[in-house]
Amino acid sequence: MKTAHFTKLLAPLFGLALLAGCDQPAEPGKSAAATSAPSTSYLETIKARDKLIVGVFTDKPPFGFVDESGRYVGFDTDIGRRFAKDLLGDENKVEFVAVEPASRIPFLQSDKVDLILANMTVTPERKEAVDFTNPNLRVAVQAIVADGSPVKALDDLADKTIIVTTGTTADIWLTKNHPDWKLLKFEKNSESLQALANGRGDAYAQDNLILFSWAKQNPGYRVLPELLGDEAPIAPAVKKGNTELRDWVNAELAKLGEEKFLLKLYDQYVRKELSDDTKPESVIVEGGKWQG
Repeated sequence: MKTAHFTKLLAPLFGLALLAGCDQPAEPGKSAAATSAPSTSYLETIKARDKLIVGVFTDKPPFGFVDESGRYVGFDTDIGRRFAKDLLGDENKVEFVAVEPASRIPFLQSDKVDLILANMTVTPERKEAVDFTNPNLRVAVQAIVADGSPVKALDDLADKTIIVTTGTTADIWLTKNHPDWKLLKFEKNSESLQALANGRGDAYAQDNLILFSWAKQNPGYRVLPELLGDEAPIAPAVKKGNTELRDWVNAELAKLGEEKFLLKLYDQYVRKELSDDTKPESVIVEGGKWQG
């Protein structure tokens, strides 16, 4: 009986000892996270899924649009296909998700996409919300007006109505620098351009590459020479903290730069949209090597 009683007394003590062992601190110099099993690699997650999910524009030619057959095409879209080919062995192992300017960051934050390839200009505010890779394009924001407009310079728009697409660099810059100017906002680039064509505003502010392309296809408009802010890089974006995918894209851009891949896409999609004297290096950033 004494032995049984003694055993009953020891059982709780053994339990306490086991619990104490579970709470032992990590080895010096190692965090608790470092001593636990490593989390799954993000690239391995994509490979296990066998599909790369990319957010793209559908109404912003020549960078991202849908052709007559319903196929996603364009400069950015073809980069997405090449990423899928090099990561998964097949350019068709990519799922394109249509995004608008204002939905690009939320789609990354909510894991609806792995990557954004949708003409996203790098800004300090956006860098707080997402991680950008090295750039692939360079851009400036300008405004377009009808040929018959009395507007000659940006300041002439102070008492006019300026069309912008919500969430674009133009929207952000004008809201910050000219909060008293009247902005007419639309969610889609196509809606903004249609509003300009319908005369619902006096000007449309947007990335100049888009304006140059649209003006060439729609005679009767001119782009104001003044820039809204400085020239800036455009880059793919990943979820904040996803350094593994960011670093992979940077390495991929460097590799593609060696074969002048972006120049090929420029010749295919962009060159015909711009004036003949436009230099490719004023538009593309080959190999991710930005030179301001």
